Amino acid sequence: MKSKYGTLMGFLILFVTIAFNASLAVIVYSAIADKKDSVVAIVILIFILCSSLICATLDFIRRKLTVEAPVKEILEATKRMATGDFDIDLTIQHTNQLNPYDCIKMDLNTLAQELSKNEVLKTDFISNVSHEIKTPLSVIQNYTQALANPKLDEETKSKYLDTIQRSCKKLSNLITNILKLNKLENGTLIPEFKAFNLTESITEQIISFDQLLEEKELELICELDESITIESERSYLEIVWSNLLSNAIKFSNPNGQIKIILKQTDKNVIFTIEDTGCGMSPEEGKHIFDKFYQADTSHSKEGNGLGLSLVKKVIDLLGGIITVESEVGKGTKFSVILEGKRNA
Repeated sequence: MKSKYGTLMGFLILFVTIAFNASLAVIVYSAIADKKDSVVAIVILIFILCSSLICATLDFIRRKLTVEAPVKEILEATKRMATGDFDIDLTIQHTNQLNPYDCIKMDLNTLAQELSKNEVLKTDFISNVSHEIKTPLSVIQNYTQALANPKLDEETKSKYLDTIQRSCKKLSNLITNILKLNKLENGTLIPEFKAFNLTESITEQIISFDQLLEEKELELICELDESITIESERSYLEIVWSNLLSNAIKFSNPNGQIKIILKQTDKNVIFTIEDTGCGMSPEEGKHIFDKFYQADTSHSKEGNGLGLSLVKKVIDLLGGIITVESEVGKGTKFSVILEGKRNA
């Protein structure tokens, strides 16, 4: 609306200028109408030339100030952005009534800010990917070289091979998660909503972690409503359950406890998983869904910081909500709310 107002004002100024010149021409003609025709013609011609020159000069100055200056500023900004310089802050000339150039400047400022954020994210992404790939590759390389030693006993060889296998698995999981995350962000993975037994799906995921639970001697408490059926994408939700269970086990201390609750309300299905692990600070809780974010900056624990980012993407895609509550030294609780309905 503001830019339309500016355009209307431009038309009004042009109209008033033409009307003013025409009125002056009539006044001049009236003053010399009794003169010879040749004199009248010369005077009118001189008046038209002077009037045109004055109007052209004023229009030239106006264009310099109101058109060429902002266009030049906009062109310079776009050239800088094209070279990767997003430190752009174009000045808005009119604060009350924006003209089209002000609107373009505002959009360019917004675009520059977003591109700058994306550039930072891309740099961080490359840095983190490089780190996460380099670590297992270094392990594989070092242990492979060590295996070439003919003096190694069978027990040591077996340990080295287990380490190499774990590193290969970690590398494989990283690449798989990157591909999944990329497809989710680009919208190439479209969920197919079908009815399935959610209780059964979660139970299968829990059973798949039996060995890890036993290794850390964790107590598992499950309170699952029976035969909850929802319409969603089962394979996507399995990503959620798998990552949340994996994290709960990973960050729980030996002999700790993990509690899983699945219940159904009139409109929703609520899944919660709570552990008695190390917990995290409020600041860490703000970033846990960011790509590659790991509260354990030493990377001493297994993982690559993509699991919870995947979880958040999946929950958003399926129209659900995920929240986290945590306290340092007392554990973490994740809650997932999905749309559901009671079975008839």
